[in-house]
Amino acid sequence: MQLGIFGKYLTLWVALCIVAGVALGEFWPSFPETLSRFTVSQVSIPVAILVWFMIYPMMARIDFSSVANVRKRPRGLALTLVINWLVKPFTMFVVAWFFLKVLFSPWIDGDLGSEYLAGAILLGAAPCTAMVFVWSYLTKGNAAYTLVQVTVNDIVLLFAYAPIVIFLLGIGDITVPYDTVILSVVLFVVIPLAAGYASRVFLLHSKGADWFEETFLQKLGPVTIIGLLLTLIVLFSFQGSKILDNPGHIGLIAIPLITQTFIVFGIAYGVAKVWGLSHDIAAPAALIGVSNFFELAVAAAVSLFGLNSGAALATVVGVLVEVPIMLILVRYVNATAASFSHNHDGTCCPSGAALVHELDAAEAPNR
Repeated sequence: MQLGIFGKYLTLWVALCIVAGVALGEFWPSFPETLSRFTVSQVSIPVAILVWFMIYPMMARIDFSSVANVRKRPRGLALTLVINWLVKPFTMFVVAWFFLKVLFSPWIDGDLGSEYLAGAILLGAAPCTAMVFVWSYLTKGNAAYTLVQVTVNDIVLLFAYAPIVIFLLGIGDITVPYDTVILSVVLFVVIPLAAGYASRVFLLHSKGADWFEETFLQKLGPVTIIGLLLTLIVLFSFQGSKILDNPGHIGLIAIPLITQTFIVFGIAYGVAKVWGLSHDIAAPAALIGVSNFFELAVAAAVSLFGLNSGAALATVVGVLVEVPIMLILVRYVNATAASFSHNHDGTCCPSGAALVHELDAAEAPNR
């Protein structure tokens, strides 16, 4: 399916939306002030609605009959879990600590560097819940498998996020907002999933498969991208003043976040290739491993360290750099798709010479 003008020039639209959001917050401060009143457990309801626009088109595409078969191909799910919970939080800590506390110490005060490090840790321990559906869509990922990967990560997040954050921060009495975590999962996964499933069942029954695939889903295509862009405008309208007040530190914080992203992506994508995962599973698995649940990270930073803290600023910088870097990785993933096997049902299978050998063996009786 063609992405159209939004997909082709997404990087440009993202940049324009970031500028628009910062300008909106600066020149019309009543806008973010008004929206900030509509929160539940520090989750912004307006942002949640926009996230629904991002996720719903992906949910409506899912054929739930294929979800039951995920247990037959566990390697993609295993890769996601290992990267998100045994690799990513700890590489984030090491990389951020080296840059913010050692390499950049002449330019960043020690206490402020610790706050920036805390924000990086909050980002690294929160695997993506919403935007990963956009990356999966742009790389033609297996929608059903992506849903399972995200859902399992959300379940693990409920139990693992606090202990990992506490361990890495070294603060035994830290309080992680569990109500924020649980509500975010409900808002960003459960509600759009239920809406997508209900509409899919209803439309398939009333309109038929051809109309659903060729008309309804085609019209939904731009909705995901529009939801992403509007979300960025709203988010940066909230945090624009801090970005303008600390322009130099923005770049210093961004360097370790970007470095860590490429390191983790290289590990995840490389392991997926070695394991012979099909590309529709390998691509989302690697991208889930490097994208962040920034809504949770920002909420946790504000709750734990305050709205004007260095930790909150670091989480906002995470949002600032994530979209452009993820778009670069999406381009790379798509450019290297030919080197992976392609089973559209998501089955893991051998690649390279092994795959050719099996195909030759299968065709031998017909020669």
